[in-house]
Amino acid sequence: MGSITIRNLDDEVKKRLRVRAAEHNRSMEEEARWILREAVDKEASKPKNLVEIARECFGHLGGVELELPPREPMYEPIKFD
Repeated sequence: MGSITIRNLDDEVKKRLRVRAAEHNRSMEEEARWILREAVDKEASKPKNLVEIARECFGHLGGVELELPPREPMYEPIKFD
């Protein structure tokens, strides 16, 4: 199993980690492992958005060029005089 050293950790972060670990009846080291494990697992199972799904399905076909309609001038705002 690997190990990691975290340097220059803010005192406030260390204090909050110690409090959080105590709330969960864990050591600071175990709490840090749990936080890292959760963060990595969430990122791995992060849901894809619609654009990513479309690119996976249709990306091999290439893109399309859509003709954009010309921009029209903005309407005058309503006046409540």
